Amino acid sequence: MKHAARTAALFSAFFGLMGLAPLPVASATGVQDKDIAQMTDLSGVKEEANLQDAPDGMQDAPPVLTLSKALEIGLAENFQVRIARNNLSIARNNATLGNAGFLPIVEGTTTLTERVEDSEFSAGGNDRTTEGARSSSRNATLQARWLLFDGLGMFYEKNQLGEQKEIADLELRQQLETLVATIIVSYYDLIRIGRQTENLKNSVEISQQRIEIEETKVDLGSGSRADLLQAQSDLNADRAAFLREQNRFNQAKIAFNTLLARSHEQPFSVTETIAIDSTLNESDLRAGWEQNNKALQLARRTLTSIRLERKKIAAQRLPEISLQSAYSFNRSENDGGFISFNETTGFSAGITARIPIFDGFQLQRRIQNADIAIQNSELQLDATRLQLDADFAALIQTYQNQLELVGLEEENLINAQESLEIAVERFRLGTISPLEFREAQQTLLEAENRWIVARYDAKVAETELLLLSGLLI
Repeated sequence: MKHAARTAALFSAFFGLMGLAPLPVASATGVQDKDIAQMTDLSGVKEEANLQDAPDGMQDAPPVLTLSKALEIGLAENFQVRIARNNLSIARNNATLGNAGFLPIVEGTTTLTERVEDSEFSAGGNDRTTEGARSSSRNATLQARWLLFDGLGMFYEKNQLGEQKEIADLELRQQLETLVATIIVSYYDLIRIGRQTENLKNSVEISQQRIEIEETKVDLGSGSRADLLQAQSDLNADRAAFLREQNRFNQAKIAFNTLLARSHEQPFSVTETIAIDSTLNESDLRAGWEQNNKALQLARRTLTSIRLERKKIAAQRLPEISLQSAYSFNRSENDGGFISFNETTGFSAGITARIPIFDGFQLQRRIQNADIAIQNSELQLDATRLQLDADFAALIQTYQNQLELVGLEEENLINAQESLEIAVERFRLGTISPLEFREAQQTLLEAENRWIVARYDAKVAETELLLLSGLLI
């Protein structure tokens, strides 16, 4: 970035003015692991990611993971998205005519029975005794039942199954949008932390060079032991800050890999640009959330489904008419009976009407509960709409303020860079103390951090606005 490049040039110029060979200074895209380890003598620290390709002769940097590639991986592999897709498949499988009760039910049954028994009976003065008589029976039936009318309940059931399918589809889309927003915010958070880590690398380099300057002054008799000790304390503080930020960066990478449903050890680096869209229109965004917001659409669909449930329950007050038919085959053989063989086949058909008369007011209770459920769903819809309106008002204000803040922090950064230029010249002339130069250095570091944080916060506000408006994907 141009601001980081200018800062690096200032530091190099400063060391040149002091007559010292400068150490490698972080460019706009960052210094390398080997350089920072040599600078700070942190031989036990291993950095897992660079923000640019390593130069010739150094170990290859991890592959760059672009935001579009991260989104592609996340949408394909994220576990919650895969679960939501499976739920949608279940809802689609359920939304059929058969599941709604439109189609007939056909069943077939068969029975085979074998018996061996002794029998003794007397009839009309004739006695008969049979031992070990074998008998068998075979039965087969094919039955069909078709519900012809159930008070239109099957139609309401079919419509409700269709609504449940749409709800599952909306839940999947909501999960996808949430995942996309989370990946975007997490990706730019990695860039933010990475840039802050690079700024702290610069600070460590400057503090190391400052120690060399103070040591030279002490040797020449123009410096003091106190200034050298202060420079060493400042170096340790910069090292500690660098280590903390480096750990945050590594932890954020682990979390990002987990979000993409891949191994936390998967190496990658990120790009360095936080691109902000400053052209979002408030009226377009407002129209978007009123029409496309998934939470609002889910509340509407849920209300429709509950209303259909109420109609389905009320339909049970009406008669139910069904048609039955069957074809049966029966055959029996008996060695010890008067009838040694019997076989029948036949077809039967009938119609059944079921009329509800009294069920202990259970149906009325269910209808009353369904009415209450409708009221609750209507209240939930109103609450969702009100909350979204409030969230939109807060987000659009945050977005606009963050855009203005980015401009202010960019101006502050330019001023801090110019202040450091003046501090470098005055330090060369000996008109400011090392402490004053340290303050100028810290001012620039803080300005750089505030600038990158402002850009990140503006991107977060932009992403949340697009998510709420249903325009993210």
